[in-house]
Amino acid sequence: MAARRRSLARRRKSLGFSQESLAEALGVDPKTVQRWERGVTEDGPQPWLRPKLARLLEVSPDGLEALLVDVERDDGEPDERLAYTLQHPGSVDLTAVARLRERVHELDERYDRAPSTSLLAETGQALGQVTFLSSHAKTQRIRRELSAVEAESAILMGQLVWDASQRRDHATAHRYFDQAVTAARKVHDTAAEGLALLRKSYVALYGETDPDTGLTLTRRAAETTAETSHVLSGLALLHAAEAHAMRGELAECEQALGEAETRFEQIDEDDAAIELFSPTQHGRLAGSCYLFLGRAKQAEPILQATAAQLRDRSKSQAIVLGNLSLVYIRQAKLDEAAGTLHGAMDVIEATWGGGGLNILFDACREMQPWRTEPSVQDVYDRVMTLMATR
Repeated sequence: MAARRRSLARRRKSLGFSQESLAEALGVDPKTVQRWERGVTEDGPQPWLRPKLARLLEVSPDGLEALLVDVERDDGEPDERLAYTLQHPGSVDLTAVARLRERVHELDERYDRAPSTSLLAETGQALGQVTFLSSHAKTQRIRRELSAVEAESAILMGQLVWDASQRRDHATAHRYFDQAVTAARKVHDTAAEGLALLRKSYVALYGETDPDTGLTLTRRAAETTAETSHVLSGLALLHAAEAHAMRGELAECEQALGEAETRFEQIDEDDAAIELFSPTQHGRLAGSCYLFLGRAKQAEPILQATAAQLRDRSKSQAIVLGNLSLVYIRQAKLDEAAGTLHGAMDVIEATWGGGGLNILFDACREMQPWRTEPSVQDVYDRVMTLMATR
């Protein structure tokens, strides 16, 4: 019998911890945290770990106990019912839909730390099953629930396709995000619609290098989610700031950064997108903004502080380290740049995130004038080895 401590997982995410970063703070293996949340160890953490875990999760001992005893059990029936439903699609019910939604959530949780290519097939299968069952659903309620799952799975597919293509396949990513927008509008889910628009803005900003379209999309995302999620509206404003930075608009960029910070200050645990929030997001984007504006010295302390916080071996960590290396390169701090790029490659070897790879290649191009320096040559040698194993 499987079990999940979803309340414990939600609390961890709300404080910006990944399973890996929480494990590091506790001094345990990441698989230990995974076992706690999956309910594999019924009693949860060992007694001597509980006081430290409670402090990290900012709860009282009784509060931690409540998180640990809140276990949802699954006797396997939903999987069997889903299999039956796919053979008899006219029988689709809420249980089958719930199982599909859970599968998509599980895949989404793996996105930031797993190679996107490893998730594509399962996510594509889930999306295909959703659209197949939608065409056979007999009640409006079932169709609405399936549309909600379609929006979530289409957003994830767009992310995966774009990332797996090293941020080159813009057209396919846009198609999936547009599919998500359409599905979200059917059920008036402004959070999902706003997230899909935000993901489209990433393609415009970082793939197509089109800050004008990116700014339009980020502003639409912020407006769409203004009454739904301070997390999403804040993230949209952060990326609006980056669009302004790409356009060389310092005042507008800093205004958007301030607006985003205000939104983040209003976040509570009931936010519709609380799982997407991380305390490092403002620093990551602010540092990137000043880098686009040609202010490497201003970006340096921001990105250094953010890199010190991010130790979860995620795709986001690779991007921060890549940007920090660019800061060092533009100030001719070659040893610091090389050391930071090695750290980025440590993460890229595990995640193969398209964003981190692209920044790595940008850094190598900018280091070309110092190619004969030993520390720079070591970076080039490792990049060649890295790509040979791709």
